[in-house]
Amino acid sequence: MKILLNFVPMIPSAGRRMASRLRGLLAYEDWVYLLSLLVPLLVYNVALKVVRIATQLNVPGPLGFADQLRSDVFFNLGYAALWIGLFVAVRGRFGRAALLAAFHLACLLLPVLTTAAHFYYKTTGSTLDYSLIVLTLTSFEEIRGVIASEMTGLHWGLLSAVLFYGIAGPAVAVRLASGDWHVPVWAEGPSRPRGAWRPALATCLAAGAFVLLSALPSATGVGNYFARDAIVNMVLNEVATARIEEPQVVSSVSVEDLPTDTRLVPTPRAEKRNVVLVFLESVRARSATPYNPELETTPFLDELAEDSLMAENAYAVVPHTSKSMVAAHCGVEPPLDTKMTESEPDAIPARCLPELLEEQGYSTVFFQSATENFERRRALVANFGYEEFYPLESMDTEGHHRVNYFGYEDDIMLEPSRRWLEEHRDGPFMATYLTVTSHHDYNVPPDFETKEFSDKELVNRYQNTVHYQDAFLKKLFEQYKELGLYDETVFVVMADHGEGFGEHGLYQHDNTIYNEGIKIPLLFHDPRRFEGGRVVETPVQNLSVLPTVVDLLGYRIEGGEYRGRSLLDPLEPRPLKVSCWVENRCLALIDGDEKYIYHFGHREEEYFDLSEDPLEKDNIIGRQREERIDRLRNELLFWEAYVRAMYEQHIASLRQEETTATPMEGTSPAGD
Repeated sequence: MKILLNFVPMIPSAGRRMASRLRGLLAYEDWVYLLSLLVPLLVYNVALKVVRIATQLNVPGPLGFADQLRSDVFFNLGYAALWIGLFVAVRGRFGRAALLAAFHLACLLLPVLTTAAHFYYKTTGSTLDYSLIVLTLTSFEEIRGVIASEMTGLHWGLLSAVLFYGIAGPAVAVRLASGDWHVPVWAEGPSRPRGAWRPALATCLAAGAFVLLSALPSATGVGNYFARDAIVNMVLNEVATARIEEPQVVSSVSVEDLPTDTRLVPTPRAEKRNVVLVFLESVRARSATPYNPELETTPFLDELAEDSLMAENAYAVVPHTSKSMVAAHCGVEPPLDTKMTESEPDAIPARCLPELLEEQGYSTVFFQSATENFERRRALVANFGYEEFYPLESMDTEGHHRVNYFGYEDDIMLEPSRRWLEEHRDGPFMATYLTVTSHHDYNVPPDFETKEFSDKELVNRYQNTVHYQDAFLKKLFEQYKELGLYDETVFVVMADHGEGFGEHGLYQHDNTIYNEGIKIPLLFHDPRRFEGGRVVETPVQNLSVLPTVVDLLGYRIEGGEYRGRSLLDPLEPRPLKVSCWVENRCLALIDGDEKYIYHFGHREEEYFDLSEDPLEKDNIIGRQREERIDRLRNELLFWEAYVRAMYEQHIASLRQEETTATPMEGTSPAGD
């Protein structure tokens, strides 16, 4: 006890020595200036992570909580140490001026990124990637409605406060602490003693050590995507992406193997009947009555299914609208990227259904109740081969209601559809309709009567939008009957993808690799066939739409082979591959009733027995042989490499053709 009492007077002395050393590194005002911005920034970023941890699907115990918070704490400590070290090292006026500008810019950018990552996670259950930031910046006009829909007055107020404090807060803090205005560039501070570079170097090395600690994987098995600090996650994902894109899986594609020279050849049973495709936005199979009889959201679709060919286990290749439409229209997998490669001129390595039918004398048209600006939809529709395109901008909005940031209620398509059909009723034609009402943020027109489908408010709103789309579908079919076109038309009704509502911690669809995101309604309705209904139980994908429609019309395909199979043929089960929309986020393989999910090492792999566990709640990866999982993983990576190579080879061949077709400068074409 006496020893402890003797130690007490030493504490103030040690504190004075420490303060003296700190003042030897930076002036008092400089310390106040830097810490008044760095400390709130650390507290803010860590607080956001605490909120995400506390509100996730499975809240961890104390050890797990600390493990999931570790990366954010270490990264922010490293971030603070780096700037302190730089200010200690740089003393010159011009160097300090440049450093101060960089300091404020970085301290404004960091909370913007972490705030964006936080709200993106709260909205979708997914972490923010660098590729999504690039997509946002390059396509801001297209998606500003998405951002605006999520921004409340509180969000704008918080953003304004952060920006104001990030610019003026430190100077105000110095004024309050010292009674004088001070900015680190205005004064040189104390003269730098000999060897002062050592503490600067030590501080920067400490910063590096903290950042390295923040990059370590989770120690408790939680997904690294979630456990890592948002900024660290973005950087490491880019590093991992570069590594994955190297030829880990050897896959080569010959241009001759691609269905780019296909054509339709009529068989004796060929008839030039009309074709109608209807894409129901974001309708998951479990929310449609034919797939879930206890839920009466789609009574008309259920009635239609009674005399249709219905795929009981249909899956989207990628749960994203433009990607799903590529698979259905063109019979090949879409590009597995967020760059919208499918909208580049002639980028799809296949001849698509509208183009094939146009050669047979068909008129083609595409209607959508959404804006044409999102994801260059006009360019995509042109790539499919449609002659005419009618987006929201071409329609009369009077008397119709906006239902989300992308478009208006789907009934807005009915009048343009009627006018076009009356002009082309002599056919043959192909008409496609893309709805939008069921897209986030799930609103129906105010005059539509809603029902109680779920006790969860968000899910109930969604189910009512599905119910509304069913009513639209009924009106569309009645239109075809009124115009005398119904009996001469083959209809395909499908969803582009499903929708998640936190069943696996994920919301919406882009990265929802579980069945709520990828299992979709798919049925073919032909008034002359399928009386009493026919069900295909074998798992299939929307790749089968093109070959099935061609088969129903009585044509055969020559000049190449598509990746999908006609559902009219007996189907041997074969593995299906699915990808998340964001690159290198997740892949899935469905083989009968078994499903394997690969998360690129960012979280534990998953394996489900869908016959026993259709909701994918029980991960039985631990019961599988390691060799089998290795084989499934390699099969998925091979498929991913194959799809990437399909597009790379096709685009390379187009460039080569352009080079060959363009005469060299100074020469003239042959024959001149």
